[in-house]
Amino acid sequence: MPALEVVNLTVQFEGQDRPAVDSVSFAVQEGTIAVLIGPNGCGKSTVLRAILGLVPFRGTVHVFGGPLADSYRKIGYAPQRLAFDQTLPLTVREAIRMPLPRRPGSDDEDSFRHVVEILGIESILDRPLGMLSGGQWKRSLIARALVTRPRLLLLDEPEAGIDVTGEQTIYGLLEHLVTEERITALICSHELELVTEYADVVLCLNRRLLGSGTPEKVLTPNALASLFGATPALYLHHHELHRDRHGPPPESSR
Repeated sequence: MPALEVVNLTVQFEGQDRPAVDSVSFAVQEGTIAVLIGPNGCGKSTVLRAILGLVPFRGTVHVFGGPLADSYRKIGYAPQRLAFDQTLPLTVREAIRMPLPRRPGSDDEDSFRHVVEILGIESILDRPLGMLSGGQWKRSLIARALVTRPRLLLLDEPEAGIDVTGEQTIYGLLEHLVTEERITALICSHELELVTEYADVVLCLNRRLLGSGTPEKVLTPNALASLFGATPALYLHHHELHRDRHGPPPESSR
């Protein structure tokens, strides 16, 4: 059974001549990392927002075999940015706790401590969000998405705003979550070299789904030229050499 199944997803915003996302269908298998790629404005973020029920859409979305309306508690979401008033002294601790009930029980406390430990952010819990580096910000957003113990994690451009070392750390962490925490991940990304290293499935989107499959199958020069209008410079990693779902998490993920 797929963790996520999307069938004929169509999103058309008021005043637009054509759909932002047009009849897109795909499935993400449980325990995998799927990555949506495509040029700016291709509809990647819109697909995530539709899955979350944040924009009206036509089509169907099933999460672990159930209808979307019954599945929101199974989904965690880390946006590219979190809108907040930077003059407010909102701390990392407070931001992560936001999705939890106002009177958290022992299970919620256990979940909070668990995500803090996994993401290695104990030292910044009392730091204001406005004082974080790019990598600390991303870890905090992911912790907030995970604190309710979702089974499906949606991430919008998790590498945006951080340096190359931080990118590797974030993706190494995501691989660890899939391997050890039994999370399924759907990610929007523009970093094709990271996609080749960490993705199980690549979904090529430009309003419509133009192709899907393993990085080796999908990220060919002809396919990339068709998707982006030109072939990006790309080093294709030897995929299996970089993925060991039964080994320990990479050192950089802690």
